[in-house]
Amino acid sequence: MNNPLEHDAIARSGTPASTAPTASRSQPGWRAAAQRAAAVAAQFANDVDRDARFPAEAVDALRRERLLSAMVPKAFGGPGLGVVEIGAICETLAQACASTAMIYAMHQIEIACIDKYGSSLPWQRALLAKVVEHQLLLASATSEENIGGNLRTSSCAIQIDGARFRIEKLAPTISYGANADGILVTARRTPESPAGDQVLIVVLKAETQLEKRGEWDSMGMRGTCSEGFRLVATGVEQQILPTPFAEIADQTMLPLSHTLWASVWTGVASDAVNRASAFFRAQARSKPGSAPPAGPRLAEAVGLLRMMQARLAAGLEAAQRVHETVDDACRADTPLSAILGFATDMNTLKTSLSNTALQVVQEVLMICGMAGYKNGTEYSVGRHLRDLYSAPLMISNDRIAQNTANLLAVQRSVVSGDN
Repeated sequence: MNNPLEHDAIARSGTPASTAPTASRSQPGWRAAAQRAAAVAAQFANDVDRDARFPAEAVDALRRERLLSAMVPKAFGGPGLGVVEIGAICETLAQACASTAMIYAMHQIEIACIDKYGSSLPWQRALLAKVVEHQLLLASATSEENIGGNLRTSSCAIQIDGARFRIEKLAPTISYGANADGILVTARRTPESPAGDQVLIVVLKAETQLEKRGEWDSMGMRGTCSEGFRLVATGVEQQILPTPFAEIADQTMLPLSHTLWASVWTGVASDAVNRASAFFRAQARSKPGSAPPAGPRLAEAVGLLRMMQARLAAGLEAAQRVHETVDDACRADTPLSAILGFATDMNTLKTSLSNTALQVVQEVLMICGMAGYKNGTEYSVGRHLRDLYSAPLMISNDRIAQNTANLLAVQRSVVSGDN
């Protein structure tokens, strides 16, 4: 059948509506599909948030629209959308439900890792084809008890027995793990390996046991259902990606996390600003001839949002260029200054947009006042604010700032091409 996500010309969205956008036949296929899925997500966003439940209806809509395989290359039956387009989809979904958008972003990051580092293996190629056919949902388990959010170290290790492996991991969080069809798990290469000698393993639901070890009763992002689990999985050796996890993290997982998560935060802030704009217009109509007092705050919020959108657009394009050229030959030819500069750019994009998104919604709350503070109004932004408080914590901004400082210490220049 025809794929509605067949590759279209890249076009970023303008200012979104305060509710989920309405799909139009004139839209590119992937964008119209994202708008239809967002419309479903918007219907259930408050229920998902209130009950801290998985956004099943929205994910089912993503499956119907075949958006879960959006980043799978054409060679495996997918439409092969790029990072810029995936970022635009994340923004659109986030205007409706931040949890749905974050789940979608995380899933696409896992798809990218398998594509770039596992497509030489028949098992991994077959999995990508299955993602397209069955619209499988993938999650990740990179945190570990007693290690926390430091994804560069592992306590658990792969145990190899002939052509098969076994892995057991105590993960404090596996976002939507109970609802995933597969999970990408970090572990030490062997029981004798040091903590930093890690690999990434793709495990499937049929051969994975998840023992729940805690509830997910969080301030925000409640629909991500990031519960803790004891994970025990088995499989064949081709489920282990051959590239060291350190390279996967540096070249793909972290850059895409920073950019796609930032797309989510920008989408949340966009919807909040549109609510503030609607509130401002309603005030102006109620008192013709006088400008509402919140005008300067609205101008400030719009200005901050525009800066976020511009910074995000540049970051997505940079991440797409790197994602398209990740291979051994390109890495060998890339100057160290360019590698350090890209890492610095991705780090600062994450920290700046995660902080600015919060600032934008705080301005919106001051504009809308009690109408924004109360739940259940058309100007409510409590969910937006609570969801965005997760942004500086997802890979701690303090940890990223320290890493950025270390990168800057070895760069000759950070504002010109002469690094």
